[in-house]
Amino acid sequence: MTEPLRIGVALPRTGRLSPLGDPLHYVAQHFRDLRLTAHGRPIEFRTADHQSTVDGARQAVAELAGDGVRLVLALGGTTVLPALAAATAARRLTFLSTALPWQVHRISCGPAAFHFCWGLDDIARTFADLWSRIPGADPVGLLWNNGPQGAALRDPALGFLPAALRERALVDPGGYPEPATDHRAAISAFRVAGVRIVSSAATTADLARFSAAARSLRLRLITCSRWLAYPFGVDDPVLDRVATVVAWSPRHRCVSSVDGRTAAELAAAYQRDTGRSWLPPLGLAHALLEVATHALTTAADPADAISLAEALSRTDIGTIAGRLDWTGGPVPNIAALPLAGGQWRHGHGRPELRIVATEQVAAVTADGDLLEALRR
Repeated sequence: MTEPLRIGVALPRTGRLSPLGDPLHYVAQHFRDLRLTAHGRPIEFRTADHQSTVDGARQAVAELAGDGVRLVLALGGTTVLPALAAATAARRLTFLSTALPWQVHRISCGPAAFHFCWGLDDIARTFADLWSRIPGADPVGLLWNNGPQGAALRDPALGFLPAALRERALVDPGGYPEPATDHRAAISAFRVAGVRIVSSAATTADLARFSAAARSLRLRLITCSRWLAYPFGVDDPVLDRVATVVAWSPRHRCVSSVDGRTAAELAAAYQRDTGRSWLPPLGLAHALLEVATHALTTAADPADAISLAEALSRTDIGTIAGRLDWTGGPVPNIAALPLAGGQWRHGHGRPELRIVATEQVAAVTADGDLLEALRR
């Protein structure tokens, strides 16, 4: 019997990141059903629950390594992804991940760790496009924590600020501890500065708390990345009309390199099979497995981690999430992914993410206009 080639998928089936695990688990099952091969050998996809924790990440990698995996995949998690990268490096495995801005994750990328994602600069440019649609010159208040996200966003060379400063004055009242107990200091600073637009990378719970407490500011727009780009509690009505970044949607005119399925077809199949609406991580998960399959197919020795790393380093491939090019990335081992602008809308029984800005992504079609948060 021909020995199979195994791809490991470390995913959160439990814990706070589990909404990211659902689409990755779904896509892994779809790829199993395709019965793919490489070099005449069947490809198997093994999954392990990292439980949304650092300790769980180490355990998941150990489990996958025990299954004979040489390539491990993962999606999202500010603390979990670095733990997975370290655990795979310790076992001399190749690691491929997505859904964390590359500036935040690049410190974890050793010679056998590869990543594709947007950057903090991409978030800034997308948000600047959204701010420009609000008439006037209102300054933008920055609601950033004092943790890893806030530190990365404030980086003077590679963070959010260099790309965002082109449009408006920025007001940074300083970082807050997460989770936040209140946002009174930020609200006070924003009131003094005349802030009418706020940009954040808060959790949905912290942003909802801020939005409810900041009604007196009569904000015209809130832009928020991080959890607002995913389905983490966006059903809270107070987050209606919050704008965010969109890495993938059914309106992206992209197709799978594996089976030719379009983004719209993937979203429709996911909704039919699970009863849940599409979400941006679905397309990223699919692209993640496309790239992994391509690496096994093009590696000189698909059972060798070093050979797989060499294959990834020369990968330039069109996927259901767009073109991913590790030969011309912003830094080694990184492939960049552009962003569209979106806005959450409530009022049809459940929140919907509309595409409202496409300046940074040519292969996506808008399906709405940006609405001001303040209803006149």
